[in-house]
Amino acid sequence: MVEKRELKRMIRVDQAGEFGATRIYEGQLAVMGDRGPHSAEIRHMAAQEAEHRAKFDALLVRRGVRPTALHPFWSAAGYALGAGTALLGPEAAMACTAAVETEIDRHYSEQLDKLEASGADPELAEMIAAFREEEREHRDAAFANGAEQAPAYPLLAGAIRLGCRLAIKLSERI
Repeated sequence: MVEKRELKRMIRVDQAGEFGATRIYEGQLAVMGDRGPHSAEIRHMAAQEAEHRAKFDALLVRRGVRPTALHPFWSAAGYALGAGTALLGPEAAMACTAAVETEIDRHYSEQLDKLEASGADPELAEMIAAFREEEREHRDAAFANGAEQAPAYPLLAGAIRLGCRLAIKLSERI
């Protein structure tokens, strides 16, 4: 059984993650502009992340879940990560997306397994399942657009994935 407290943590961390994703794409687009390589793809992914965030924002309010206190930090960190990877080049921006979405796929899959096994919250499970599919599309698009061609890809992707895992753990509780 998934407890109410755990459901609130899921909603809190997922909203924080979608917020962070919107900030990453804002940072990338600020550096790359509208005409940069992959800008159209990034704008498309950013629009989907904004929809995810809006739905989690509404769920937070409707269910009385407090957002993470780390929002100001995630805002700055997400934007800096996006801008920084875009400064390294379009492949590094795609490497960022691939790394983030790989971790989000893992995270959403773990949540979905718990929710489906318990039957605790069909509405949340449905949201997570739908969003996970779009996150997987983002990851696959990033790989198709040269993510692995980024300078020092294994190191860059590994560092970003580690940062995502840390952000998830912190946002669940703080």
